Amino acid sequence: MFRFPIGVILESFRLERSAAISAAAELGAAGIQMYATLGENAPENLTAGDRRALRREVEDAGLVFSALCGDLGQGFGDAEKNSLLIEKSKRILDLANDLGTNIITTHIGVVPEDPEHPRYQIMQEACFKLADYAKSHGSHFAVETGPEPAGRLRAFLDSLGSDGVAVNLDPANLRMVIGEDPVESVRLLAPYIVHTHVKDGVKLKESNPEYVYRVVHPIPEECRNQRYFEEVPLGMGAVPFPAYLKELEAIGYRGFLTIEREVGDNPIADIRTAFDYLKKVMADN
Repeated sequence: MFRFPIGVILESFRLERSAAISAAAELGAAGIQMYATLGENAPENLTAGDRRALRREVEDAGLVFSALCGDLGQGFGDAEKNSLLIEKSKRILDLANDLGTNIITTHIGVVPEDPEHPRYQIMQEACFKLADYAKSHGSHFAVETGPEPAGRLRAFLDSLGSDGVAVNLDPANLRMVIGEDPVESVRLLAPYIVHTHVKDGVKLKESNPEYVYRVVHPIPEECRNQRYFEEVPLGMGAVPFPAYLKELEAIGYRGFLTIEREVGDNPIADIRTAFDYLKKVMADN
């Protein structure tokens, strides 16, 4: 029997914060992940007292923070923007520590295939700084999978010489965007996996990840407004969850499976379906 704690991204409920915390507790989740980039949850909008109160509210509901989402929506491929983005990321990490977690998930952009590409070196320099700060705080910036093959991401992470920048493994992104086997990705990225997202999906046609993740501009007209993939309810897509969870177990991962639902008209029902599906898969294996 697999044993992983199950969490939920708070914003997937599409409720105000306290109602979403209650919904996660009623579901039976062990933890939550919260976006911390804008609005009431951004670091600049939470005083020390606010942070203590929020952590207490979550813990009183029987939950913990599995991670914060610190994706600023731009990656780290633009040297002119990186100084500000890095400072914002550090403040999100400080907030995470105040809330009792040491994991901040993020997108860093698309790692170029060629290590000599200028953007590769720009991203590398930014991640050196993020890794140093995270390591000094016993924490991790966890890069979400999907934009590039796992082997390429592994080589990039190895070049940093630190697990201060680690991995948030999202198996659906791998399937939907680049068609990669998430089981093999677990093997390749094993030393760096500190958190996971759980959703499902199917790839509809080939895409260029640099357009999907908007790291190059302009995007060609013929590539705009295309349906390259589709998110579907858990168990109905291309992610082989029994084999995937078996591999997570095999590498010694014991962290969260955090449910993410970004589409659909009834998110609470979809999250319940996903939770029940994960419980069944874990019980059956």
